[in-house]
Amino acid sequence: MVAPDPALDERAPIPGSARRATVVGIGLIGGSIGMALRARGWHVSGVDRDAERVATAISLGAVDRGGWDPEAEVTFVATPVGHLADAVSEALAAAPGGLVTDVGSVKAPLVTAVADDRFVGGHPMAGSEQEGVEGADPEMFVDATWVLTPTASTDGDVLARVRSVVSSLGAEIVTLPPDRHDSIVAIVSHVPHLTAAALMGIASARSEEHAAVLRLAAGGFRDMTRVAAGHPGIWPDICAENATAIDGVLDDLVVALTAVRGEVAAGDRAGLLRRLETARAARISLPTGAPRPSELAEVRVPVLDQQGELAAITLLATDLDVNIYDLEIAHSAEGDRGVVLLIVEAAMAERLTGGLMAKGYRPSSAPLAP
Repeated sequence: MVAPDPALDERAPIPGSARRATVVGIGLIGGSIGMALRARGWHVSGVDRDAERVATAISLGAVDRGGWDPEAEVTFVATPVGHLADAVSEALAAAPGGLVTDVGSVKAPLVTAVADDRFVGGHPMAGSEQEGVEGADPEMFVDATWVLTPTASTDGDVLARVRSVVSSLGAEIVTLPPDRHDSIVAIVSHVPHLTAAALMGIASARSEEHAAVLRLAAGGFRDMTRVAAGHPGIWPDICAENATAIDGVLDDLVVALTAVRGEVAAGDRAGLLRRLETARAARISLPTGAPRPSELAEVRVPVLDQQGELAAITLLATDLDVNIYDLEIAHSAEGDRGVVLLIVEAAMAERLTGGLMAKGYRPSSAPLAP
């Protein structure tokens, strides 16, 4: 990345008491991260290839100053997917004592390319049809899902620190292995975007023949094709980096649409009804909201104080469909042991403790509030 005009660096001296972060790539997501951090008292430096964009970000309150901050506690890399590996490596070198995470929607190639214990892959499942830092929103991540993708070698303290910063922005954290993340986002993000683009293309082409097509576009069509309004420039890199998973989901979609076409052509009312009822039930069951404190429990897990323990526990929680609302690592003053403290939904605490026991852990749980 090219640092902005040094004159911009002098516009906002760094307060000694502020926590410090750097955002690399100050577009919609990077700008929103910068705004969200600043709203919580952080001092944020911004790095971007475009010096004018840095100046705009400063004027909009997305960052405090331009340039790398060698004392940054954490750096968020929000460049296009194809440039992430180089940008993450540069960020690690620019702040030797800081942690680095990213916001890219493809994780396995990046995590493989960057083997550094100060890096944790990340992906906020958030955005809008707005473009650039001008569309940035400090509330973008509130109640949004933010995926972290640790590996077996990820240090527990590093993961906990990154998770703490991200969750402070209001996001709900989900932990997944990098390759599993890529398979899932192909289903819930990448192929839906391509499908919306294809459907929008069909409607646009038909509008040349029937001028009323787009004028008649109602709520359902607009909802389904909303994501097609997003910036197209990021998608060639995403499709290249996650081609295998996207190709597999597209195969499944073609098979499903072929089956739907057969049911329509055959007048198979029962088959169509079963398909629609299954889809409706799945859609209604999508998770929403967070429980009240009285509905939460604390799960305590004694662990060996070694790399990979926290990643293993959080990945298991995801496999068991148990959401972790907060966590903490309590290190022992003596020896090589510690305790991982997890806050989960009380109704799911037994499932989590059972899964942990099956893996050889000895957890305990108690209600968080009476």
